[in-house]
Amino acid sequence: MNRVAVSPELVQWARERAHLDVAALVARFPKLPEWERGEVQPTFKQLEDFANVTHVPFGYLFLPEPPQIPMPIPDFRTLQNQQLQTTSPDLLDTIYAMQRRQAWLRESRLECEAPPLEFVGSARLADDPAAIGHEMRRLLGLMDGWAATVRTWQEAVGALRSAIEAAGVMAVINGVVGNNTRRVLDVEEFRGFALSDEYAPLIFVNGADAKSAQMFTLAHELAHLWLGGEGSGLSGFPGIFPDGGVVETFCDRAAAEFLVPEAELRASWPDMRREQSPFELLARRFKVSPIVVGRRAMDLRLVDRQYFFDFYESYRKLERKQKQAAVGGGDFYNNQNTRVGSLFATQVIRAAREGRIGFKQAYELTGLNGGTFQEYARRLGMELP
Repeated sequence: MNRVAVSPELVQWARERAHLDVAALVARFPKLPEWERGEVQPTFKQLEDFANVTHVPFGYLFLPEPPQIPMPIPDFRTLQNQQLQTTSPDLLDTIYAMQRRQAWLRESRLECEAPPLEFVGSARLADDPAAIGHEMRRLLGLMDGWAATVRTWQEAVGALRSAIEAAGVMAVINGVVGNNTRRVLDVEEFRGFALSDEYAPLIFVNGADAKSAQMFTLAHELAHLWLGGEGSGLSGFPGIFPDGGVVETFCDRAAAEFLVPEAELRASWPDMRREQSPFELLARRFKVSPIVVGRRAMDLRLVDRQYFFDFYESYRKLERKQKQAAVGGGDFYNNQNTRVGSLFATQVIRAAREGRIGFKQAYELTGLNGGTFQEYARRLGMELP
């Protein structure tokens, strides 16, 4: 049996970069600890399988040292003011896929001589974030109290995403890489990202997160587009205390005003303050996390810091116990409405139908193949020959 000489450092790097459960990897590759200690070398087939499982290009495992793979977009994620260093292949593959979609749609819109979207890059960090939050809501046509008119968080997320797409922004919500439910995106790694472009702006929200949290991420990433090029990047904002510097703070405040306007909260607070669970009740009205409402109430000095922090700690403990990431299941084609989006899908389908691109390219852009692509087009009312 032929063994392959591979650096233990490269094996360890591939394992850590994959962000996979160590016990599960060892169950699949029992000699993995020995590979990392350099006591045993894997066979060619074992190393090939290991590369596939960890989503590492096979040739990388023969490099003299672990490669430095740069983040393709600015990284605003920080934890205790320290930049996060590791980037999983799941996140990288997701960013690359969204960049390909954006590049194609930008070119398509330029060919059609479509006008640029004026709101992209219209804000500056010196602007009042609350005013930007108001402008975001005005542009999307969302009236005061709109969230209270929808029944569930899921419906609210869908309504907000549709309003964003109607404004010309690709809004993708997905909790897995493409349609691969075995590659779940890690909420602890990132919540979302924005790719600013005046012709084909795109925001991506980690769908493995709770629906109430997705609402905040949608608004947060939308604020990034208002900042334009200086706002493009990856967001983490752990908890409700982002420490990613001025850009993340700006987007956080704009999103807070967008979702929980000061005037509406102040008008509601006198009736709610006497309730046993005021933040939870208001969260249902605004369709956001109770933590967002609580933080907003503290910032507006409707409650003192101790009141909020007592609630914050107890709610986070409860949240950890109840946390269940819903990343799969449901109707496959309904899932494509958020994973691909009608704004982008209709453009690709139309281009394929008119012969401007081949079906192979259309499949690659949407992540749908053959019959699934045809069926999704039919469901969008765009029959293909």
